[in-house]
Amino acid sequence: MSSSSNQSKLYTLAVVFFFWGFVAASNGIFIPFCKSHFSLSQFQSQLIDFTFYGGYFIGSILLFVFSSLAKVDILNRIGYKKGIIYGLLISILGALAIIPSVQAGSFNLILASFFLIALGFSLQQTAAQPFVAALGPVETATHRLNFAGGVNSLGTTLGPLIVSYVLFGSVTNAGEASLGNINTLYLILAGVFGAVALFFSISKLPDVTSNEAFEKVGAALKYPQLWLGMIAIFMYVGVEVTIQSNLGALLQLPDFGAMEESKISGFISLYWGSLMIGRWTGAVSAFNLSKSTKKLLTVVVPYLAFGVILLVNSLRGNDISELLPYAGCIAVLIIGFLIGQERPATSLFIFGLIGLVAMLIGLMSTGTIALYAFLSGGLACSIMWPSIFSLAVAGLGKYTSQGSSFLIMMILGGAIIPPFQGKLADMPAIGIHASYVVTLVCFGYITFYALRVRKVLQSQGIQVDDVAAGGGH
Repeated sequence: MSSSSNQSKLYTLAVVFFFWGFVAASNGIFIPFCKSHFSLSQFQSQLIDFTFYGGYFIGSILLFVFSSLAKVDILNRIGYKKGIIYGLLISILGALAIIPSVQAGSFNLILASFFLIALGFSLQQTAAQPFVAALGPVETATHRLNFAGGVNSLGTTLGPLIVSYVLFGSVTNAGEASLGNINTLYLILAGVFGAVALFFSISKLPDVTSNEAFEKVGAALKYPQLWLGMIAIFMYVGVEVTIQSNLGALLQLPDFGAMEESKISGFISLYWGSLMIGRWTGAVSAFNLSKSTKKLLTVVVPYLAFGVILLVNSLRGNDISELLPYAGCIAVLIIGFLIGQERPATSLFIFGLIGLVAMLIGLMSTGTIALYAFLSGGLACSIMWPSIFSLAVAGLGKYTSQGSSFLIMMILGGAIIPPFQGKLADMPAIGIHASYVVTLVCFGYITFYALRVRKVLQSQGIQVDDVAAGGGH
């Protein structure tokens, strides 16, 4: 396939990445509605996110178990394209199921509906990740995944705004949403999922399939890059979620300004926006541009993304003046990209170190310096998923789909590590500030993986960084 042909296929696949982010971020708008409508405790309201991310884990487990029983990799046999379509159909059922669940006044049925949506997302993501990687040389897979991740982050940025408008008629109003508005929202989502499924069914995407036998359970685990990468994905998702999940409690400390909730939301928005900043910057490498143009865009794009974040916060009614100094942290991200030079293992090591240093600064200081240090964890995390994923599946061959399924399972880190940090924070001898030592451990392992996977791949004759550096991308 030509380069232009591959790029058009990449743009098509990016559509599903957008909606993963759109729906996941929009859950934060729907949760308060459920809390007030069903008179839930804070813990009970958080079961929506727990169920949502748990659906990813269960979906991957089911795909693996069914493949084991059938003795053939089911996703490889049906093809990545059909896998995405079937996943969208499952998500449609989940979106439609929410409507009668709300009408019936059953929170348990709502949880089951969210589980269905996530189950569909799990199948989509298991298929789409290796599909994106397959649209070109393995050494440039991380750039394509960065582009797709940037589109995903755009979904997380726009999702809450659009959903707030549909539910409340305003992007800032947090009043009561009517049941009619809830119905409208999820009818729209179901319709969009259906349109995307139809779009994929008529799009000229390669229907990649394989009839290779599923030789034995866990055969892909014989590759060290995979099982070490599974731990890295667990740590990455865990640290990405736990930094912001515990940030609200941290910023209520006197040493951090004893901030009110309205002020905290702006900084949490900036944290998630940091992921978009890094992913948009990483996406520059997905395009056929000259080296000088890429270097220029590597400097310009992060600040363009920062401008989008400031605009979104302004529309939400947040004070953006306190966010402006973060521009200095973005400069560190730019330096990291320029040093990494589009090499996944090297970039992962550099950003792992950035995360480590940032968390150390945050732990050893308080106030504004510590705040921006912890927020910088989002910049460090921004390139980690595509880097870890592409390195973990490199050289797996016919086991790529099985390996992808295992990696998606490790999204479980987002459900395990945050409450673990919360338990530490509840201990009087530790507290919320010191509990951020958990993030140090996570970034430490990711940095170790970046070093270790290089040696593992080299021993298998795969020189990922060297090939990428000479590839002109």
